[in-house]
This record gives sequence, structure tokens and C-alpha cells, in this order.
Amino acid sequence: MNIVAITGTNGNGCTQRMMDLFLKGLGPGHTIRPFVLPKDGPPYCLGCKTCFLKDEALCPHADTVLPIWEAMLQADMLVFAYPVYALRAPAQVKALLDHLCAHWFVHRPKPAMLNKRAVIIAQAIGKLNRGAIADVSTSLKWLGVSAIRTLNIGLMEDVFWEKLSQKRRDSITRRITRLAAHCRTAKPARVALNTRLRLQLCKIIHRSLVKKGEPLSADDRYWVDHRIFEL
Repeated sequence: MNIVAITGTNGNGCTQRMMDLFLKGLGPGHTIRPFVLPKDGPPYCLGCKTCFLKDEALCPHADTVLPIWEAMLQADMLVFAYPVYALRAPAQVKALLDHLCAHWFVHRPKPAMLNKRAVIIAQAIGKLNRGAIADVSTSLKWLGVSAIRTLNIGLMEDVFWEKLSQKRRDSITRRITRLAAHCRTAKPARVALNTRLRLQLCKIIHRSLVKKGEPLSADDRYWVDHRIFEL
């Protein structure tokens, strides 16, 4: 299985430990492409709209965004692991996702995303992490990923792995290993009905907005030229 593993912090702490536990739980024989944010990721989006109007290859941050995006397109599974900051995903994770919006359904979606599987592991001192998980799952859904598994880890005792009790560490390890055991298949995911409906709605909207004689944006041209989403 071809896996892209995106870790949402440079710190070699609990988040990296959980990513390593999950990847180990998948078993041997996989090709893993790791990215660590913010080290391997882009700066904040500048809002220039070049990706929407022209081409994402012209983005000022294309040199950092495109290698991650190309790896995601080639992967069977996308794994995100990150700490929770202020009840949300870290800014460096959001910065990457912001740069991928050019391939949301409302812009220029890629067919390769429709059959991928994704895993999201979020950890914090407490358990109120649903918003942080939703930040990433929402983006993945609009990129076309239907099969998304999530795991919310509340450390409860401390923010450092070494300071957690052995009982707590064992409990976290079991939960992550159990999740990995359910994710060992390389079989392409089924495209969910709500994904199909969302895609078809965006196609109808784009094609209805095209006006004869007016220059087309990259988004509009994409939907006029492509007949690949006849689901």
C-alpha cells in the first residue's frame, strides 16, 4: 500500500509517537512518504487566487505544495496526525489544506481522490477535539475522499509521552493499533452517495454559469472540457 503520512508538528513528541504506532500497526510491506509540518509545508496562502483563475503550478508556494499534492494523488491512504491547538487543527495543517482548495469539488477535482482512504489522528490534553478533526475531514471530503476514519486521543494526564502513566500509554497504544488493524486493506474505497451528489451538483452549477463569448477561468474551462465525472 502506498501511504502519505502527514505529521502536523515538527516536535518529536506524542504526535510523532502516535503516527509511528499507527504505521507500525499496518504491518510491513508498505511504501510510506512522510511529510512533517511546518518544515515540509507551505507558508500561509496569500489569497492571490492564481490557482483558481489560472493554474496551481503558478502558485507562489508551488515548490512546497505540489510535491505533497502529487504524493497524495499517488497514494492509496492518507494519514494525518496532529496536536490540537485552541480546539482546532494547527495553523500549519490548515495552511496546507488552504492550498489544496483548488481541487475541491467546486473548483477542479481530481478523479484519483475518489477511491482513497484517509485516517485522522488528533491528540490533546483533553477530549474536546471534534472541531480539530472536522477541519481536516471537511477538506478531505470536498477533495473527494469518502472513506475517512478518525481517532480522538485525550492524553488527560500530561502533554509529554514520558510523563504519562504506563496504563495510559498502553491504552493509547491499544486504540491506535486497533485502528491500524482496520486499515490494512489496499482495496479502493467505495464512493459514498453524498460524495456523488456533491460532485454532480458542482458540475451542474459550473456548466450553467458558463456564458458564451466570455473568457473562462481555469475552473470553468475544466468543467467544460472534462466529461470524466459521469458517476
